[in-house]
Amino acid sequence: EDFYRLKIMYPNMTKFLPFYLDNKGFTQNDKSFMITGSKLYFLTAFFNSSLFKYCFINSFPELQGGTRELRKIFFDKIPVIDISQDIDDVFKPLVEKIQQLRNDNINSRELEIIIDQKIFDLYKLTTEEKLEIGFIEIQ
Repeated sequence: EDFYRLKIMYPNMTKFLPFYLDNKGFTQNDKSFMITGSKLYFLTAFFNSSLFKYCFINSFPELQGGTRELRKIFFDKIPVIDISQDIDDVFKPLVEKIQQLRNDNINSRELEIIIDQKIFDLYKLTTEEKLEIGFIEIQ
């Protein structure tokens, strides 16, 4: 039943962070996870943001071959703010556009930077914190 709901899909091990918001009802195998619930546009934006990538590099242990395991125990260490539905609605067109661009193999960096700025503002990061994190692209 959850496979057919709006969900965020992601692998259990990865070198990069491909959090994908699925609205097509894709099914998954045992090598991936999904998140269902509310405010999934914001969560997708957050999990693909430079802020989360910064946490990912510092909180998720590296395995052989440079991969990292996306286990719940490590996610629990990352604080995710509670946002309103209005804020989630702000992220909806941005996430949809980025996914469309990526599906078409078009660079989405400009929109990713806009999302980063919005995430930084929601977390009330200082200028110094923003500069330390910067724009992180994990390939």
